[in-house]
Amino acid sequence: MCGIVGYIGHRDAYPIVIKGLQRLEYRGYDSAGIVLFDGENTHLSKTKGKVEDLKKKSEATIATKGKLGLGHTRWATHGVPNDINSHPHYSNSGDLVIIHNGIIENYEAIKKALIERGYSFESDTDTEVLVNLIEEVKKKEGVKLGQAVQIALNQVVGAYAIAVFDKNKPDEIVVAKLGSPLAIGVGENEYFIASDASPFIEFTNNAVYLEDEEMAIVRIGKEIKLRKIKDDAIAYPNILELQMNLEEIEKGGYDHFMLKEIYEQPRAILDTYRGRLLADQGIVKMAGIDQNLEKFMNANRIIIVACGTSWHAGLVAEYIFEDMARIPVEVEYASEFRYRNPVITENDVLIAISQSGETADTLAAIKLAKEKGAFVFGVCNVVGSSIARETHAGAYTHAGPEIGVASTKAFTTQITVLTLIALKLAQEKGVFSESRYHEILTELESIPSKVEKTLETNKLVEKISDIYKDSSNCLYLGRGYNFPVALEGALKLKEISYIHAEGYPAAEMKHGPIALIDEQMPVVVIATKKGHYEKVVSNIQEIKSRKGRIIAVVTEGDEQVKELADHVIEVPEATESLTPLLTTIPLQLLSYHIAVMRGCNVDQPRNLAKSVTVE
Repeated sequence: MCGIVGYIGHRDAYPIVIKGLQRLEYRGYDSAGIVLFDGENTHLSKTKGKVEDLKKKSEATIATKGKLGLGHTRWATHGVPNDINSHPHYSNSGDLVIIHNGIIENYEAIKKALIERGYSFESDTDTEVLVNLIEEVKKKEGVKLGQAVQIALNQVVGAYAIAVFDKNKPDEIVVAKLGSPLAIGVGENEYFIASDASPFIEFTNNAVYLEDEEMAIVRIGKEIKLRKIKDDAIAYPNILELQMNLEEIEKGGYDHFMLKEIYEQPRAILDTYRGRLLADQGIVKMAGIDQNLEKFMNANRIIIVACGTSWHAGLVAEYIFEDMARIPVEVEYASEFRYRNPVITENDVLIAISQSGETADTLAAIKLAKEKGAFVFGVCNVVGSSIARETHAGAYTHAGPEIGVASTKAFTTQITVLTLIALKLAQEKGVFSESRYHEILTELESIPSKVEKTLETNKLVEKISDIYKDSSNCLYLGRGYNFPVALEGALKLKEISYIHAEGYPAAEMKHGPIALIDEQMPVVVIATKKGHYEKVVSNIQEIKSRKGRIIAVVTEGDEQVKELADHVIEVPEATESLTPLLTTIPLQLLSYHIAVMRGCNVDQPRNLAKSVTVE
């Protein structure tokens, strides 16, 4: 969950590493550090806090010249966030320097053995243990750094992406990966190392993504040397041409990445179905489905595994698949799935959903399902990510980079992809009449323009936010397709404003949560005309009779709810299965504006990180 940046080449490393860390700060921002090598000496600076704090400290306390540099922005696992526990870490001799993303699970046993051999430790981290293990192997075996890294990594249990260098051999950096992502940018007589491509996109479009249990040695003036960690077999780098552009990872005039990404949703949804949805021809084209149609058609059930916002998208998909394709669906938290000895057969299809494609728990669920013989299909946003490589087939969302820690466009593009899959299967199964099938295709095609119209509620939502910004609790209610939207709305408010919020099926309110309702409790109710409208109206009346404050998301032109609710936010009319793509927009805006008004760091909420690459 940490961000790794490295550079070796002909440029000054400092500005590249600092800028790269700022772009990766979504991965962790408890603390940060940088080390530079000027040809003779290393210069280390690290601090608790944000990358901006590191920048100020570095420029005031160390020489910032050097053609080799490593940087790290941390989400704490072992040891509290402070200057000492921040990365990079030196070995006891001071010769080796390491940065690390991941968890070394057997670090305590290794640490104990190293202490018995005379090693001492300043920090509480597993990373300092790893760098000293590498040093011990290097000395004991009399090998070069690359071999020492390889031998040491065969002794550790856990996940890692690391970059290490030896100040006595300053023309190379050794990198390795298991579980946590790592990319190498390939330039003209220079190399860039990062957790993703955003730190080096303006310097090169060529990148190598390491596979699990691979290590690489990058040396100035030489090609990448790639090997398998387990057996030392030679691997051959696959250099990919990146499609990302610099504009996608900048704020583009918006105050926050989150707001920018909320407003990018019309384009992101369009990009996600572009080339796949041919409404005028009545066709859904998806290579990952077309090539594996039998697997889906013959599936006894679909199991969806995901975490967080992606799990909420999976819940929407449960309604969509069962309604449209008539296939039984189970939606599982990936973090629980692998630990409860699930019953999986080769007649099951498992769909794994993840924005980053690197979510550790979801990857573990994928591996378990594959071992049991299930067909595994991935839905993710990042080309070349671990989930894209580990699954049998899949479909990318085309949301573009999502930098804000609280997911927005990831959610709507995931629902878009999953809807396309369900429509494809519905057509093959003959579930819908041709007219109904064409109607839904046409409606889906119109969703981007309807999202644009929904975004026009922003000013109204901002006014409502001002009224409720000091609330300490909030309840979100929805039914059917919009129950998962209620969960997602509550999650957004929790994540970025730190207000306690809960999402419930509206019908469950009277089975407990109604006890919380009084004149201080704002209740957000999704009450679109489609679906269980009359039932939701009854729930609203129950809230009103107990003096609850009601914020209702309704279909354009609604009059009945308007008479009951304190505030009404209208969204365009849509077929029931597509309403989540619209109703989630005001809830995203509500959480955003409340967080801003409360002075919260919207893009980097406390204790969170964007890509959860540790269990």
